[in-house]
Amino acid sequence: MLPRKFYLDHFFDDFFDTKDSLMMKCDVYEKDGLIHIEADVPGFDKGDIKIECNDGYLTISASKEQSENEEKKDFIRQERFYGQMQRRFYIGDIEEDEIKASFKDGVLKISVPKEQKEQTKKQIEIE
Repeated sequence: MLPRKFYLDHFFDDFFDTKDSLMMKCDVYEKDGLIHIEADVPGFDKGDIKIECNDGYLTISASKEQSENEEKKDFIRQERFYGQMQRRFYIGDIEEDEIKASFKDGVLKISVPKEQKEQTKKQIEIE
């Protein structure tokens, strides 16, 4: 009987991309009344990245096409990413003008005001 995580599993990870390896890596944290999202998008230029806010969701997408010179190469192994990747976060009902973004050294930083919800407390009567 083999263990649940067989020792050769990592060997095959080097040959096949997993879903996690193609996902944009992000850190999300709260500081100074803002929600901060820091996303790693190495190898992308500022113009390759698009940030949209729609129905309470913030969507970050980055797209990079393979150049013709690279298509003609006979690759033995190709690890750099070409195509599109995307992440989506629920931020609530926030004014889009209040969202700030910057990009430097392959890291996209987005600051979003924390959604202010009115605290309503209601007593439920037991019948």
